[in-house]
Formats: sequence, C-alpha cells, structure tokens
Amino acid sequence: MSPTPLPPRHEPEAPRDLVGIGIGPFNLSLAALAHPLPELDIAFYEQRPGFDWHPGLLIDGATLQVPFLADLVTLADPANPWSFLNYLKARDRLYPFYFAERFHIQRAEYDAYCRWVADNLPGLHFGHQIDAVRWNPERALFEVDFTQLDTDEEAEALGRAYTRNIVLGIGTAPHIPEPLKPLVEAPGVPVIHAADYLAHREHFLTAEHITVIGAGQSGAEIFLDLLRNRPTGHEKIHWLARTEAFAPMEYSKLGLEHFTPDYTRYFHALTEPVRDRLVTAQWQLHKGIDADTIAAIHDELYRRTLHGGWPDAVLTPAVTVRTAGRVATTKIELHLEHAQQGARSRLTTSAVVLATGYRERPLGRILAGLDPYLRRDSAERPRVDDQYRLVLDPSITGSGCHIHVQNAELHTHGVGTPDLGLAAWRSATILNSLTGKEPYPLPTRTAFTTFGLEPRPQIPPVRQNRALIPLVDGR
Repeated sequence: MSPTPLPPRHEPEAPRDLVGIGIGPFNLSLAALAHPLPELDIAFYEQRPGFDWHPGLLIDGATLQVPFLADLVTLADPANPWSFLNYLKARDRLYPFYFAERFHIQRAEYDAYCRWVADNLPGLHFGHQIDAVRWNPERALFEVDFTQLDTDEEAEALGRAYTRNIVLGIGTAPHIPEPLKPLVEAPGVPVIHAADYLAHREHFLTAEHITVIGAGQSGAEIFLDLLRNRPTGHEKIHWLARTEAFAPMEYSKLGLEHFTPDYTRYFHALTEPVRDRLVTAQWQLHKGIDADTIAAIHDELYRRTLHGGWPDAVLTPAVTVRTAGRVATTKIELHLEHAQQGARSRLTTSAVVLATGYRERPLGRILAGLDPYLRRDSAERPRVDDQYRLVLDPSITGSGCHIHVQNAELHTHGVGTPDLGLAAWRSATILNSLTGKEPYPLPTRTAFTTFGLEPRPQIPPVRQNRALIPLVDGR
C-alpha cells in the first residue's frame, strides 16, 4: 500500500516554505523526506510531463553501482514509507526480492521505484517550466515564475509562486565534445549521445560499423550490449577511450569512504585550489567501469574465440578525437590522436555513440535575476556553504531566505555530489537547516578513515530559520 498523502494546506496567495525546481532523484528524495513534516508547505516543479531517469540507458540487465539501501530515504530515515523496501511491499514483491539476494538492483527497477514515489507523493507538479527566479525585497520573498504546459508541451497557463526558500535540482546534461558537435547537430548523421541509446538501438545494431567513444560505465554497457547482439566474427565495433586504460572503478571498502558525509565535510573545508585539483585526480572513484561489467566484456570476447579467430572488435585507450567529418552521406571520419605514441590516424565508421558523460547544467539562466546577489569563487562559480546553500547577499539571507542546490556543488563538496548514496543525507541536511530543528538526526561519524590531521569536523549545529516560526500553526 502506498503511503497516505497529507491533505493540501496551501492558500493561493500565501508564500511557501520551499519551492523545488527540477524533479530528479535528488529533489524527489527531498520531497519524500519532507512529506512527514506537516509544518512545511512545499511544492516541486518539473518541465517534463512525468518522472524519468536516464531512459536511454535502462539497458536490460544494467544495475546500479550503489546498493538498494541508497534509495531516496533509507540512509536518513529507514522507517520512511517511501523506501525501496516499502515499494516492494506495495507491489507484493518482498519475497521474490528476498530470495533473489540482490544487493545491487537493476536500473530499470530503480526507475520504476522512483516513478512509484513520483506518482503517489503530493506536492509534485510536472509539466511546469520555470521561467525566472527573482528576489522581491518589499515582500522579502523569492518570486518563481512558471509556465504550465499542456500534453504537447505548449504553453497553457502562466503562474507565480512566492517562497522563502528554493532548492535547485536541475540535474546534469549530456556532454558533447567540441569536435563532434557539428556531427550531432547535422540531420541524418547517426551520431548520438549515450543518453539516447535505447531509442536508436535497433538502428545501431544493423549499422555496418559502430564506434563507441568513452570508457566510463555507460560506454562499457553500450559496448557490451552491441557486442552481444552482433554476429560472431562480424562484430565491426571500435571502442575508443581518452583514459590511459579501460580502468575499473575504485570499489574497495576504504575507497568507498570517499562517498561518506565525513569526506564531504572534510572536502568542503579544504581550500579552493586543493579542491579543484582533487576533483580532477579522483576520476576513477566515480568514472571508472564496474568490475563485473569489465569481466562480462572479457567473457563475451573470449567466448567468441572458442572456435578459432578473434572477434572483429577493436578496444583502444589513450585516444582522443581531434576532428570529425562526414564522408558522403553514410560514413563518418574520425581523426584520432594517440596520446602515448604521439601518432595520428583516421577511422571511418557508420555510426557513433558518444558515452562522453554529463556536465552540471549551468545555473545562470534560472538565476539570472539573482546574479547581483550571488557570491562567487575565483573561477566565477557559485559559492556553496556546508548546508548546501548558495552564498547570497546578506540582504537575502538576513531575511531567513536561502537557495539550496542538489548535484550542483561538485567544486565545493567533492566526488560524492552526484552519488545516489548521499542523496538522503544531503536531503536531511537541507531539511534540518530549513526547519531550524533536527527532524532527521545525522550521524557524527560515517567512516573509519580520518581525513586530514585536524580534529574530525563535527556536524554543524542546526541554525534557527526565523522565517518558519509563524508557520508552525501551534504545533
């Protein structure tokens, strides 16, 4: 049974306590943990017509790289009704899951779980495009302008919400390297980002020759899927990687402690130059390939040698694509450079999948109206404090109003920023800060590793949010 939604309390002209922009897993986590807190009046807005999570990468059999306990709520509130285990109970699937003995669930199942939460949780408004965010000094509130979209994503109505606090969870966008942008933008050329793989999979399976660019988890899973579905001896696949090797993700027990609140607090306290250096150096903590996927690729390649010969598959690391262009209308020519050899060559292919990752969506468009109030670092990035709040002018924060961010703080909070395992903890941190209370007590220690020589940093005390006091309604 799904949790019983609380009745709506909001009056049209009353300011909300919190408006969320974007409904991905991280803001969905925040909404789920906020649901049992009756003193909070919240609303979340999302431009898409419904929840979906990387639909182009829900490849059959692909699993999450974190355990199922890294759901929306469990690591902050194991008894929360929006947990993955309660989802299984609502679907009468607890016993099958129990006997399956799976610690890492399939991506498609995680997506289905999130859809269940999104379909049943109140306060979520899909089909709402955020147009502008402004500060209203007379009312000491944020103004959030939005356009409500119809089923064809055409403007249906305009609206405005007033709120004391905002949380931005607008996610990431597919990254296309500069040399390949002209190919992606040209109509009819079979070059896609991995985010769109499943929508084009059947076409790619029949292509004469395929090239996959990128050696992260997505690139590995797509290469494996293509390899398994191409004829033996006629695979005709190239897999190219800029990294020095098709490297496994760091998944040792102590290595995983970089994805704990302890490390996040340590990282946030470092100087900006040190943080920037670490983010670049720690790529293998979150951009490598799961060891099981590497093993599956090797097993499939090995299986294709059992009757003699080698599969027609080329796996080459340490390669960058310098430029690219079309050959007639059916071929693509990639100009390659090998970093270690200093050699250059050309590769002609029929189709390209870009497993080139994602980048944080810039906050500039949404926050353009707040630009004078934003405080930035030396690289012009927004500064983010230890409570996941943008550092704003005191004229705003002095009114008890704040803007929180989710998955937009890699430069201030480190490699755990996009990790699902820290979603519930970050959401709880935001709610504790927002309410000025401690509805979700957080652990004081989460790692065996002591990061640094200074005394272990403690969880900052909950700061009273004066703006919420009048909204308690006697409770």
